[in-house]
Amino acid sequence: MHGRLKVKTSEEQAEAKRLEREQKLKLYQSATQTVFQKRQAGELDESVLELTSQILGANPDFATLWNCRREVIQRLEAQKSPEELAVLVKAELGFLESCLRVNPKSYGTWHHRCWLLGRLPEPNWARELELCARFLEVDERNFHCWDYRRFVAAQAAVPPAEELAFTDSLITRNFSNYSSWHYRSCLLPQLHPQPDFGPHGRLPEDVLLKELELVQNAFFTDPNDQSAWFYHRWLLGRADPQDALHCLHVSRDEACLTVSFSRPLLVGSRTETLLLIVDESLLAVEWRTPDGRNRPSHVWICDLPSTSLNDQQPQHTFRVIWTTGDTQKECVLLKGHQEGWCRDSATDEQLFRCELSVEKSTVLQSELESCKELQELEPENKWCLLTVILLMRALDPLLYEKEMLQYFQTLKAVDPMRAAYLDDLRSKFLVENSVLKMEYAEVRVLQLAHKFFPIFLTHHCSPSLLPPNGLNSPGLLLASICVSPPTLLCPLYLSPLHPHHWPPTPVLTSVLGVCTLVACKDLTVLCHLEQLLLVTHLDLSNNRLRALPPALAALRCLEVLQVNDNAIESLDGVTNLPRLQELLLCNNRLQQPGALQPLASCPKLVLLNLQGNPLCQIVGTSEHLAELLPSVSSILT
Repeated sequence: MHGRLKVKTSEEQAEAKRLEREQKLKLYQSATQTVFQKRQAGELDESVLELTSQILGANPDFATLWNCRREVIQRLEAQKSPEELAVLVKAELGFLESCLRVNPKSYGTWHHRCWLLGRLPEPNWARELELCARFLEVDERNFHCWDYRRFVAAQAAVPPAEELAFTDSLITRNFSNYSSWHYRSCLLPQLHPQPDFGPHGRLPEDVLLKELELVQNAFFTDPNDQSAWFYHRWLLGRADPQDALHCLHVSRDEACLTVSFSRPLLVGSRTETLLLIVDESLLAVEWRTPDGRNRPSHVWICDLPSTSLNDQQPQHTFRVIWTTGDTQKECVLLKGHQEGWCRDSATDEQLFRCELSVEKSTVLQSELESCKELQELEPENKWCLLTVILLMRALDPLLYEKEMLQYFQTLKAVDPMRAAYLDDLRSKFLVENSVLKMEYAEVRVLQLAHKFFPIFLTHHCSPSLLPPNGLNSPGLLLASICVSPPTLLCPLYLSPLHPHHWPPTPVLTSVLGVCTLVACKDLTVLCHLEQLLLVTHLDLSNNRLRALPPALAALRCLEVLQVNDNAIESLDGVTNLPRLQELLLCNNRLQQPGALQPLASCPKLVLLNLQGNPLCQIVGTSEHLAELLPSVSSILT
């Protein structure tokens, strides 16, 4: 047990214990063998209960023996009178309680107790609640007992308010109680249902403020305990976004229609149905995912008959109805046009979070200030740092982007063991921000490259280089770079939109050298690709991507894909891109020509640049690739 010193024993004591263990093991094995023999012979009588009691009393985690006891009890139910059966059940409940004292966290024991009480005509649920209270008095974090209490409370129809008061008493005694916090998250929506937001929606503002006060007391008392931080995140979590069709795209060239949704769904199942109406007539079609896998997906495609795409009419109208989501979208393909689409003008709330009420935004802002205050007191508390980042994302992801990246840098230094997770989370947020900026600009080109700009180092820079509005001028970056000798510190200013205009030579003295300023993306993972259905050009160069995900197949309009200077080892995700013409993969980690096999599914690919990959050193690579990808006219190795 934790906190107990290990007492050294003499050789004589150790030998005596060894012999005792051997004797117990022989009895244990003998009893187990006898039980199995009786079970195989169909001799399920009270002697089996006695034998299994001897074994389970010492080791309650023997699941097979609990099954044997259930088989015996089921047989005895048909043989004994109600009075005899009541005596048997009472004895069984007493035996279960003794087993729980041996191991209060025995899965098999708690499960057997649930099973037994479920077969009784009138169980004593009040006694079971008392039993739970006793065991939680010993260990308030015993999640097995908490699970059983939820079962008992549901069967006994205990009012949620009473159970919430019970969690209050245990949390007050010990804040570090995952199960008690979790139980509150189950009870509060029952006590304060919000029909407009569903079962996982927001809490009323007054209830939310009261809960926030409770959980703040917890993490200000013990900032390193994670249970309160998880509950805090649940309190501030947003409701699920409403079901929506984000985008509808129809292509005359590919003779197909593509639709993207707010959540993954499995079309064709009993629960998800899509209806396609073309020119006011219902059209029966087969739906499929872009990558050909029959699994839930944000994007679904169907082939269209030629009659729905002919140029004899001035236009064709396509309407998709999502019956489950109770929503629809319509787009028009005009005569002489090769494609048509309909996409809502989306904001960050619609894309990546639900719209916050004014009251909720005020609460979030207050929580952000509280967490920053705690972070000043506990600068290396990882839970506080992560919560600050998540609150910034909830309030305004673009406004807080720069500050968020600084917090990520601090958090990685504080929690290096989770650096990979934090890199992926940071990448996810940066992709979201880039998608939002693209949405606002209404363009079909997405720049996710990790850009580098040259900077000249000097002994000093003239004050006239300062931007007119000081350091906050848009588009200007300030870098302080240490140069040799180390006493020199050079402030640098640069417009990333015009890197070649730097430096204005007349005001510089004694150039020491050239360094590089980085406009950081440094992505390790790609996400939200279903939002890029209409993108034609995508630049992912100079990141840390090791693979391209299968969801890339959702980019049905993609023509140019740049993935230079990454760590790509596999191209399994680059499949079924009907318009892809150029693929730039310089300086990656592609080892064998066979890794490019998936590209054969991209019919319009004509330019493939593989320079700087290990496979370029293999003799005969060019010939192998020409055979593997005969339609690609230009392969650079």
